[in-house]
Amino acid sequence: MRAQRLGQVKKGDRVALVTGGAVRVGRAIALALARAGMRVAISYHRSARAARATVRDLESLGTDAAAFGADLRDPAQGARLVARAIARFGRIDVLVNSAAAFYRTPFGSTTLAQYNDLLDLNLRGAFFCAQAAARRMRTGHIVNIGDIGGDRIWPGYIPYTLSKAGIATLTRGLAIALAPRIAVNCVAPGAVLRPRGFPLAQWERLTRGSPAGVEEVAHAVVFFATCPRAITGQILGVGR
Repeated sequence: MRAQRLGQVKKGDRVALVTGGAVRVGRAIALALARAGMRVAISYHRSARAARATVRDLESLGTDAAAFGADLRDPAQGARLVARAIARFGRIDVLVNSAAAFYRTPFGSTTLAQYNDLLDLNLRGAFFCAQAAARRMRTGHIVNIGDIGGDRIWPGYIPYTLSKAGIATLTRGLAIALAPRIAVNCVAPGAVLRPRGFPLAQWERLTRGSPAGVEEVAHAVVFFATCPRAITGQILGVGR
């Protein structure tokens, strides 16, 4: 039998759950995993209409897909999301922690509500989704979406960068805790998709000469979702 190419699985064999998979980078990841032959569950919070559209696009690729609403700031909702996805598809083989918030928080005016919002969704949400999924997965892969901001301090975005630095640490910790059953890796995008409200001129300066976009991020996720489980605890930067 001819060996299967890396990044391809037998169609319908595996199920991926992509948090925040309705829009932007999460949507690109969900579509890439579907093209790699996986059935795909996505979560959304306020983007119900976009989630329905993404499910239609996933189904147009010939895969089975479903969307589930969840506010992942609440760990109980993360656990329910995993349970609902398993009830619908029978299993989870890949968890992609993509759901995140990003907005400016100047140090002198950052509020407790803003700090908690960013850390609760971006870091605590990923932790408890991973915990819930790992309890139900026999083997598989967890891919966390980090950010180059985890290594670069942006004074106007300190709570966000804290959350993404935490994602890098979470990745390394889970890789040890879950080996050899589950591989845990991280894709850390650079400036690949302009955030809502981010000044266009500043964005163009940041991205000048950079070849990376959301598709490259999605390809990196597919690699980690299909690679041997001996590849674990890695953080891969995409873009700059």
